[in-house]
Amino acid sequence: MQSVVRAASLGQLARASASAVPSASALTKEAPLPAAGPVVVQAPATPLTSYSMSKQLLTGSQVRLSSGLGVSSQVRSYHAGNMDVPDFTYYRRSGTKDPTAKSSETAQERMAFSYVMAGGMGLGGAYGAKALVNQFLSTWSASQDVLAMAQIEIKLADIPEGKNMTFKWRGKPLFIRHRTAQEIEECNAVDPATLRDPQADSERVKDAEWLVILGVCTHLGCVPIANAGEFGGYYCPCHGSHYDASGRIRKGPAPLNLEVPYYEFPEEGLLIVG
Repeated sequence: MQSVVRAASLGQLARASASAVPSASALTKEAPLPAAGPVVVQAPATPLTSYSMSKQLLTGSQVRLSSGLGVSSQVRSYHAGNMDVPDFTYYRRSGTKDPTAKSSETAQERMAFSYVMAGGMGLGGAYGAKALVNQFLSTWSASQDVLAMAQIEIKLADIPEGKNMTFKWRGKPLFIRHRTAQEIEECNAVDPATLRDPQADSERVKDAEWLVILGVCTHLGCVPIANAGEFGGYYCPCHGSHYDASGRIRKGPAPLNLEVPYYEFPEEGLLIVG
């Protein structure tokens, strides 16, 4: 009886063990094999040659579009009638409207047009450059107040014979002397070779009656006194320089004669200095 019970308990254990732990053969049959992945074959790289790049050019019915940063261009084809092509015939010259005409037939007209345009632009550029240079140089010219002092007009009828009048010209004293016949004779009688600054009276005057000189002593720039001195002309009391009626140095430390400015007689009785 006890052996039967033991046999029964062992059988239950044997069945439980068999159902709880699967055998190795069952595991081998149920395990699936991994599926093989697809084989990827890369396309060969196309070398960039003139022939290969010419195949990428657009044909007559294609338009290349691109939009945005980093976006590759797209090529879209269109058919006749889907896109209107503008007509610029109105703006074209009559000589270029015929596509079958030879360019040599209108070469002279086109060359003439080019020459006219080039000449016109060159002329306009030269005129603009001239105006620019004149405007630039005008900034260097003297002001109006300086130009007003450049010349002075003097009516000689206001100066009596034998008198000397002083005017201000360019900030300097200007002596205008109406000489007498005796003064003219005395000045002409002097030998220029005996003078410190040799100069004949005829070289210093344009009209013997009128002496035009600057009243600035050639020694130290003092202003001489008219109708004074040992020779009846001008005398500088600062250092004792004596000038005659022609403004020539005759005695004293002055080295040169009194300066004669540029002047002219535009008409009778009128003197313009400068």
